[in-house]
Amino acid sequence: MVFYGTDLKGLDLQTGSFNLRQIKAATNNFDAANKIGEGGFGPVYKGLLSDGTRIAVKQLSSKSKQGNREFVNEIGMISALQHPHLVKLYGCCVEGDQLLLVYEYMENNNLARALFGLEECQLKLNWPTRHKICVGIARGLVFLHEESRLKIVHRDIKATNVLLDENLNPKISDFGLAKLDEEDNTHISTRIAGT
Repeated sequence: MVFYGTDLKGLDLQTGSFNLRQIKAATNNFDAANKIGEGGFGPVYKGLLSDGTRIAVKQLSSKSKQGNREFVNEIGMISALQHPHLVKLYGCCVEGDQLLLVYEYMENNNLARALFGLEECQLKLNWPTRHKICVGIARGLVFLHEESRLKIVHRDIKATNVLLDENLNPKISDFGLAKLDEEDNTHISTRIAGT
């Protein structure tokens, strides 16, 4: 897929394409009842595709210029990567003024909500499960830093950017601030990027 537009000109992506009609049908026209989160990027909605696949849709807020760069960066980074501990990007939609990212749906939201959210949203995580989550996050980071064809530094690892599937397996998400590690000799950086 190749994008044409102000910030998306000529970007070749290894991901699927959705149209706005499909996304609106899946999210019931971005119904508030389907809203599952809000980030710096914009709102996130759960949805159901016509084939029964559950999805999460990140909608870029029209307020942020930085958001366009992060949108392009996120697609470029995550579309080239496949790993059990990285959230899977199914595709995107660029139609009219809409910029949307379509991901696999994570049943248990994010780690921050599981640990620190409202009491009714918190999950009772025993120590073996917490250990499994920590090891999964570490495996995802090792893949990004050492094992993938592209060496990527996430730069915004935090509990809200670790999603949990139905079996409480962690998946790293939100690659908007990630960058290619072009320095093979070090992973040390003093630049603060995330929140």
